[in-house]
Amino acid sequence: MTLDSLPPDAVASHGEGIPDQPFDVEPPYEPDDEALEAVEKYADRFLDRELSWLRFNQRVLELAEDRQLPLLERARFLAIFTSNLDEFFMVRVAGLKRRMAAGLAVPAASGLMPAELLGEILTATRELSERQVRVFRDDIVPALADSGIELVRWDDLDREEQRTCKRLFKERVFPVLTPLAVDPAHPFPYISGLSLNLAVLIRNPKTGKEHFARVKVPPIFSRFVPVGNQRFVPLEDVIGEHLKRLFPGMDVLEVHTFRVTRNEDLEVEEDDAENILAALEKELLRRRFGPPVRLEVEESIAPQVLELLISELGISEEEVFRLEGPLDLRGLHDIADLPRQELKYPAFVPMTHPQLAEVESSAPVDVFKAARRHDVLLHHPYDSFATSVQRFLEQAAADPHVLAIKQTLYRTSGDSPIIDALIDAAESGKQVLVIVEIKARFDEEANIRWARKLEQAGCHVVYGLVGLKTHCKLAMVVRDEAGHGAGIRRYTHIGTGNYNPKTSRMYEDLGLITTDERIGEDVAHLFNNLSGWSRNASYNELLVAPDSVRSGLIEQIHREVAHRQAGRPARIRIKANSVVDEAVIDALYLASQAGVPVEMLVRGICALRPGVPGLSETITVRSVLGRFLEHSRIFWFENGGRPVAWIGSADMMHRNLDRRVEVLVRLPGDDNVTAIGGLLDLAFDDDTSAWVLDSDGLWASNGGTTHLQEALIEAQRRRR
Repeated sequence: MTLDSLPPDAVASHGEGIPDQPFDVEPPYEPDDEALEAVEKYADRFLDRELSWLRFNQRVLELAEDRQLPLLERARFLAIFTSNLDEFFMVRVAGLKRRMAAGLAVPAASGLMPAELLGEILTATRELSERQVRVFRDDIVPALADSGIELVRWDDLDREEQRTCKRLFKERVFPVLTPLAVDPAHPFPYISGLSLNLAVLIRNPKTGKEHFARVKVPPIFSRFVPVGNQRFVPLEDVIGEHLKRLFPGMDVLEVHTFRVTRNEDLEVEEDDAENILAALEKELLRRRFGPPVRLEVEESIAPQVLELLISELGISEEEVFRLEGPLDLRGLHDIADLPRQELKYPAFVPMTHPQLAEVESSAPVDVFKAARRHDVLLHHPYDSFATSVQRFLEQAAADPHVLAIKQTLYRTSGDSPIIDALIDAAESGKQVLVIVEIKARFDEEANIRWARKLEQAGCHVVYGLVGLKTHCKLAMVVRDEAGHGAGIRRYTHIGTGNYNPKTSRMYEDLGLITTDERIGEDVAHLFNNLSGWSRNASYNELLVAPDSVRSGLIEQIHREVAHRQAGRPARIRIKANSVVDEAVIDALYLASQAGVPVEMLVRGICALRPGVPGLSETITVRSVLGRFLEHSRIFWFENGGRPVAWIGSADMMHRNLDRRVEVLVRLPGDDNVTAIGGLLDLAFDDDTSAWVLDSDGLWASNGGTTHLQEALIEAQRRRR
């Protein structure tokens, strides 16, 4: 990121009048009992994290409702809303039910008891699900039809279209269908999580006896079947109209669609496992059979069929969601992918960072030479991942002067060039260490495959530390530069997002490529901690969870209080995905009570109550959602007039601060800090469109006319 990448009026003047030496605030400010009591007396100072998440997904739904957005993007936001809610039930609701079943009646930080919280969650999710149905039925479908894209049901098809569907069913769908009957000889079948199913009621015309059968809608086919002229019909409609071929000689009485969500959170007992890989693979098999936590059915379902499903699945009436079909709108991703560019966001192509851009030669810039000249502060997706981080690793793999590459991998993409580069490096004789986090949720199987592939190529593969997920985003290249008089030099990349070329085009993230010796030494120590028995927890330029992220940030917050009390400039600005940790929130409350301005940009969950008189009057919280997923984490402090900024992988959540290896790096160089300050100036500008959080936990649009992401895209275009 450079200052040139931001609109001129978005870049404030930082650092004017900065003294030559840092202010002496040692020992750091420590709140006394009276200060702590002034915060703790507010017993209801935390919002509930689960309900806050639901309000985040409500904001996603509001994007689908926003008629100023391109139509196909609105359809995609409906699909994203569905996926988000699915994962929420699979993990968060499942975990809540598991705690209730174990008798753990411990109230949440918000004070809600588990049963009370579950009731509120089910009520809120039912309202949101019904609202999604209305948006789809009353807004998106008619608007798509007006644009020549029709989502229709079977009865809306003409005779020729029905013949097309009949051929498709006969030639492709019918051969893969497996009807499963339920009777004394056929027990109720296993229903896989998130699969779409048909509950079929059939009758034997000879005996008059009725039977139940289940038919799974194959996920290998398109969810919405094209019938020509950009008209689409749900696949379950096609199957439902041809069930007589599956049950010849029987009368098909009723057909109803249903969908089950299961507990798919993993519980790997690492301390007792001789081999964490084998333990995880065993747990992955168990995940498929997790208990149901939600049953979605079409509202027209027959009472006797619903009663059977509830009984056989062991689910409660409160966990049944009766909705107008079609169920499972994840398939709208396929509709959003249609080649109708006029109904989408304008095309966007990431650009090569100016410091890495070719000037006169057509050959790619030497990333090592560029990094030696100056730190490279990257802002994805505006700065291309392929021509920065990916090229950095590919050049390292091919460079004969590179001795070693060390890398963490939490998530990556299929056929990843990052994996290929690491394999090439190992096969060419370089030392390659890869910390693969095989417990990355819902990517476990893919990461196990990558781990084995890397091992087979000769890489040293480590699965992190027992009891902790390795979530930090680190890459280090060790290069022999004795010919240049430098000896061994470390090149380090520290990022806020995964080494995933695909998501790097959709996720907003920051990254730093640097040769800073102090950072390089810290990262080298950390890799030794992750791969060996070293337990050095002291770093100069890094904060590392679970040892020092929480305590380091709280200390920095306390320093701002000290600056404020001494009459020096003080301000805190935080950008994160989630803010839940009570200790960090209490420190921010204390800063607010001292008069320190606190600005927060939180994409998802926020348990902090802003604007409470006497507690958080100087704190504002806003949220930005858009075409890119805001994913970077920034912690910026005025520091008495000498601003400092940290970026990294850690959100302010218990899991990040206590159960993961996370890294924040203090950005070297005033220009890097200034660039981050300019980005935050734009994000927190009053005219920048955002949702604003009130003290009751409700979000409302601020009516801003500048869209943060579009402004950054336009700034990138001007940079060409």
